[in-house]
Amino acid sequence: MDKLIAGKTISVTEEGFMTDFSQWDKSIAEAIAAENDISLTPRHWEVIDYIQNEFKNDIPLSIRKIGKSGVLDIKEFYQLFPMAPLKTATKIAGIPKPVSCI
Repeated sequence: MDKLIAGKTISVTEEGFMTDFSQWDKSIAEAIAAENDISLTPRHWEVIDYIQNEFKNDIPLSIRKIGKSGVLDIKEFYQLFPMAPLKTATKIAGIPKPVSCI
């Protein structure tokens, strides 16, 4: 299914997760973040970079893993992405929905 995000036609799942990471760019991340009432700060970008690197290395993501990453703790993760942090952060990062998300 296609969705218009930041003026670009992007392939997404029914839940809004991108299906083609090569379509991702920072303007798309900012648009998805705005849809979720998040204004991206440099700290958000650090977390997004971490999530994308894990994805590129085929490392499964979970909230527990992010909490143990050394990048940030779980409390800060919830502060940066208040509603469903892992789902929201991975959507913004342009990667598929993590298996650990319901």
